[in-house]
Amino acid sequence: MSSIYDFSAKSLAGEDVPLRRFEGQVLLIVNTASACGFTPQYKGLEELQQKYGDRGFSVLGFPCNQFGAQEKGSEAEIAQFCSRNYGVTFPMFSKIDVNGAQAHPLYAYLKGEKGGLLGSAIKWNFTKFLVDRSGRVVSRHAPTTTPESLAKDIESLL
Repeated sequence: MSSIYDFSAKSLAGEDVPLRRFEGQVLLIVNTASACGFTPQYKGLEELQQKYGDRGFSVLGFPCNQFGAQEKGSEAEIAQFCSRNYGVTFPMFSKIDVNGAQAHPLYAYLKGEKGGLLGSAIKWNFTKFLVDRSGRVVSRHAPTTTPESLAKDIESLL
């Protein structure tokens, strides 16, 4: 596979979503969790979605329970949590693994394109991958990187 557009993922509602649906957009792909110290980043992610969504940008959220079991809820519970607490409007997908033998193929691809400081494995929730309009993974950002701090990078790709 040569770009992120060759993958698909299930939405929280169970719909199979081809990522080709986002072709031509700048994307911020994030593994999320509802009970993490970084969970308040949902607010910043939604602010980016609101600020840049009409210019061809989207956040894509991928809940993951691999780090401290911080995403125990069902898909319906995750959707309700994100909507109720953070007003999330960006696409959220079904819970996935991002590391190991059962890692979602999209995450295997993302990690292969941009490794982290200590190798390719995702170290924690809210690791972020910035993707340009052609589907190329431009950068990878640690969980400690706030969504707001990525605004200039996003603007440069829009």
